[in-house]
Formats: sequence, structure tokens, C-alpha cells
Amino acid sequence: MFESGDTPLPTPREAEPEQHRRRMHDLLRASTSIVERLDLDVVLRRIVEAGMRLVDAKYGALGVIGLDGALERFIHVGMNAHVVAQLGHLPTGKGLLGAVISAGEPIRLEHLSSDPRSAGVPDHHPDMDSFLGVPVRVGDQVYGNLYLTEGKNGAFSADDQELIVALAATAGIAIENARLYDAARTREAWQAAIADVVTAMLDVSGDNVLDVIADRVAAAIEADLVAVATPHGDDDLELSAVHGVNADALRGRVYPAEGTLTAHALNTRRAVSADAQRSGEMSEWQTALGPSVAIPLFVGDEPLGALVVSRKSGGPGFTAADLEMAFTFAAQASIALEVVRAREERSRTATNRDRARIARDLHDHVVQRLFGAGLSLQAVSASVDSPASDAIETQIDVLDATIKDIRTIIFALSSGDRKGVKQLRDRLLDVVSDVTGTWSPPPHLSFAGPVDSLTSSALADDVVAVLRELLTNVGKHAHATVVSVRVALFDGWIQLEVQDNGRGIAEGAARSGLANIADRALLRGGQCEIISERDGGTHVRWKVPIDDRSHES
Repeated sequence: MFESGDTPLPTPREAEPEQHRRRMHDLLRASTSIVERLDLDVVLRRIVEAGMRLVDAKYGALGVIGLDGALERFIHVGMNAHVVAQLGHLPTGKGLLGAVISAGEPIRLEHLSSDPRSAGVPDHHPDMDSFLGVPVRVGDQVYGNLYLTEGKNGAFSADDQELIVALAATAGIAIENARLYDAARTREAWQAAIADVVTAMLDVSGDNVLDVIADRVAAAIEADLVAVATPHGDDDLELSAVHGVNADALRGRVYPAEGTLTAHALNTRRAVSADAQRSGEMSEWQTALGPSVAIPLFVGDEPLGALVVSRKSGGPGFTAADLEMAFTFAAQASIALEVVRAREERSRTATNRDRARIARDLHDHVVQRLFGAGLSLQAVSASVDSPASDAIETQIDVLDATIKDIRTIIFALSSGDRKGVKQLRDRLLDVVSDVTGTWSPPPHLSFAGPVDSLTSSALADDVVAVLRELLTNVGKHAHATVVSVRVALFDGWIQLEVQDNGRGIAEGAARSGLANIADRALLRGGQCEIISERDGGTHVRWKVPIDDRSHES
């Protein structure tokens, strides 16, 4: 019999309702814990932990199903970091886990290894025996699946399954609320990015607009790498602007467009997403990353490129809300790009109009006056004796040279009107600007004869290449203070001369660049003359026939 003050032990019949009440209390407490938070990652982990407590499971996991029907996220509890690192990538929804997804019904196994669907367990995976998998749903919408293994008391019971099914119903509501909250935060982040990017784009030039897009998007939303890929030739894409992981190494990279996420976005004109671990549509530079979304950028019907936003491998995928807002971003960015382009077109038009006016004034007034002054001096020269006549003739020559210089300036000013046309003079002016932009004073450049109309495209390429090589050599080695460039076409020949007052070419110095220039002349039946004085500078005269039959043969 019991001693005074002792509490009698409950009979098995009395213990059963008590256990049931305790488990229902645990279920209520677990349900409360998972609905009191709205952060999706926190909610998902709490669901797993609550399920493990309810049925005394050693391991638990929750797979969240993405838009493509595969596992978008996989949250696991019970394995330490060392074991997880040995396993490598997390499950993607195959085997027994995939069976719970496809069946949409609970699966309970006494011995997991006895089921043929449990094949494909990776090396270093902990031993697991009993298994309980339950779909997490709200109505017909399946959000994911809750997996529990290795029950403390062996196989999971029917009561265990009933408890987890009830928990999963609450979990479905919690996940739906968390997703709605997450979608609201996503829209807020994208709207902030849209406003920031569009405002910033309107304050910069077209040359910097892609960098602004990548930089502001990277700062506004959760991403590890943001890049803008632009068309490069007919079949390739180039990473013109990159911010984030390994940006310096990726900026400027060119890669084939075919089959990539970027090309798919440009072809469909829609924001599209993929995961590097599951999709064959990623580029080689993205394979170390995870979920990515490509957003097409158009100006009218012209594809400017695509904004690519990527997260690290294993990171959260892009949701329907992300894609919706990404499409909105593309539309707003395209409008801003059109505004930027129109503004710059107006600026170019105004600049070209001013340049054309200056060119007309130079031609109609300055050149004509200089030409008239030259004629007057010639008349005076004929009426006087030497040495005054010789001095006057010298000044007439100076006036002729000045007129030629001004005509070169007029041509350069007028070149802005010839949109899309790059004649030989334009190209040579570009070379001088590119190579000698920092020189003080700049080279003196003059033209003589119809160098544009009588020069073939292939010959123009050679002339441009020779001038670039010669000016580069002057900049590297000559230490010159005066450089002159003259291009002349006469008697069926085109002649390029570059002269400087530098230190000349030292004996024994490498002449590979000059040898290439001489070879170009010989291949066209021409010649290259190099005159270099130790103290008197260098004069290079490159001359080839414009009728380049020897080159064509």
C-alpha cells in the first residue's frame, strides 16, 4: 500500500489520456511558436524543430518546393557542420524525398533502408532508420514537405503521423503568411531599387549608365553578384558592368550567348530565373553561383543587354514576386535609358550644330581672307626685287600651310555631321586623339589630296595601323617636343610621314614595330624610309600605291 503523502502511479488506462493531453499541449505550443514570426527562414527552421520535439526525432528537415516543382530550399536540423560539409550539396528532391513531393501524402517507414526509393544516399550521411514524411499544404497548394527520421522510440507511430499532419497544416498557414510578408519586402526592395536607379540614370552620361544600374541594384537587393551583359558581335555577350563577387576578374569577359540565361531573357523579353545547380542555361562564369535572374534591357526595339542578378550557391531562389518586380524594373529602366539617349542625342545635335557653324565661319571668312591676303602678297612680290620678294614668298608659303591646317580643322569639326561614316581622315584623327590625347603640344596633322575618295578600305586599314604604330613609338621612345603628321595622295600614291625632334633611334634598339611597318609597305609594292639622327630626331616616310594589285595577287 502507499505511504502517507505518496502520489499513486497512474494506471495504463489513466496514463493514456494524460499522454494525449501532454502531446496536444506540445502541439499547441509548437503551433504557436511557428506562427508568431514572419521571417520565412526563421519560420521554416521553427517548423522543423517543433516537429522533432513532438515525435522525439533525432533529425529533421523541411524542403520548400519552388515554382518549377523542385526543392527551392532545404532546411535541416540535427547534423553538425562537419557532417554537412562532408555531404557536399544538399538534396534536390530525388528518391524518397521526391516521392513525398510527387505523392502529396504522408509516407511512414519503420526501416528507411528497406524502401527502394531511399537509394542514392551520399557518403558520410548519418545512419537513419525510421522515417516520416508529411506534405505541408494549405488546401491544394503544397508549400513543401516535412521530413523526420530516427525516432527515439524506434518506428514512428500512427499517432506521431497524426500529430505531424496537424502541425503541417499550421505550418502551411505560417509559410503562406511568411511568403506574403517576404513578397511585400521583396517588392519594397525592388521599388527602392527602381526609384534609385532611374533617378541616378538621369544624372549620368550614357557611358556610365550601365555601371549605375549594376551598382544601385547590388546595393538595394540581396545579391552576391550583379552584372550587365551586352551584345558583343553577332553571337557573343560581354560583361560590361560587374559589381560583387570576383567583379574585377569578370568585368570585360566575353562569352558565347547561345543557350545562356541572358540570351533567353533577351529573346523572350521577359525576366527569367534559373539555378546553377539544376539548370544548363547558366554561363561558365556563373557556375560557382546559385540562383540567378536575367532581366532584359531594351531601348525601343533595340536590345541594350541584360541585367543578371545572382546569389551564392545554396542561397534562396528568386520568387514570383522577384520576377514580377524585375519585369517592372526592366520597363522603368528602359524608359530611363530612352530619356538618357534622347538627352544625349539632343546634346550631340547641338554640339554638331555649333561645330558646323564654326566650320562654315572658318571656311567662308578666315580661309577666304587668308587666301585673298596670299593673292595680294603675290601681286606685291611680282612688283618688288629680291630680297624683299623672297621674304614675301616665304610668308605666302606660310599662309598656304596655314590654310591647309585650317581646312584640316574644318574637316575635323564637320566629321560630327557624318553619323556612322568613318572615312580615312576620320579614322586618322581618331588615332591621333587616342594615342596623343595627353601630349603637350599635340602633333601637327595635315592632309593633301583626295585621301578619302581614292583610298580602298583595306589600304585605309594599313594606313591607320601604321600611324598608330609610329605615334606609339614616338610616345614610348622619342621624348619629342614637336611631332608632325602629314598624309598626302598624289600621282597614284598615298604617303604617310611622321617626323619628330626626339632623340632618334639608338643603335641596337629593337625595331620589330618598324620592321612590321616596312613589311606592310613591301606587301603593297611600296617603300618605307626611316631617317634617324642621334641629335636630330626621326623622319619616317611610308609610301604605297593606291592601285594595290600586288597586294591583291
